[in-house]
Amino acid sequence: MNRTATVQRDTKETQIRVQIDLDGSGQSELATGIGFFDHMLDQIARHGLIDLNIHARGDLHIDGHHTVEDVGITLGMAFAQALGDKRGITRYGHSYVPLDEALSRVVVDFSGRPGLHMHVPFTSGAIGGFDTQLTYEFFQGFVNHALVSLHIDNLKGQNAHHQCETVFKAFARALRMAITPDPRSAGVIPSTKGSL
Repeated sequence: MNRTATVQRDTKETQIRVQIDLDGSGQSELATGIGFFDHMLDQIARHGLIDLNIHARGDLHIDGHHTVEDVGITLGMAFAQALGDKRGITRYGHSYVPLDEALSRVVVDFSGRPGLHMHVPFTSGAIGGFDTQLTYEFFQGFVNHALVSLHIDNLKGQNAHHQCETVFKAFARALRMAITPDPRSAGVIPSTKGSL
């Protein structure tokens, strides 16, 4: 099964192109204009073993909000397209990831229903040129368009960079678990409803 997608999303605020291969090797080509955000997207590719190509042009002269949110939206759309009816996937994924003093937990369900619970008490409002509030906007955009339930909790952390990085790494590992084909459920939609 070819689990790839290419999505182009253009608005008056952003022009975004996302290409994904869910069965990749963790390669990425990223250019959003926000260095720290590119670093976080690279975590998704590398630790999720997803080949990820994202190019974004946004109204960064205003701030990073539209760019970060719209990348989340477009990435969610690409996941939905690449997974199709989700036949044969594990569906659920979870991960705990530490980085020095920081520790985060992420749990995901490819349920077909969008829902986000996020508790990350960032110790700083910015990491480099990245507004930490935009982390929520990225995940909200992803959730709404990938149609997943997502729980994100930063359990410990004093350094905002470490907090954010553990969140993105745990997200990647949870995604990797959830989208992995389950050999015991090959060809089966993992729901008693018969659809997701």
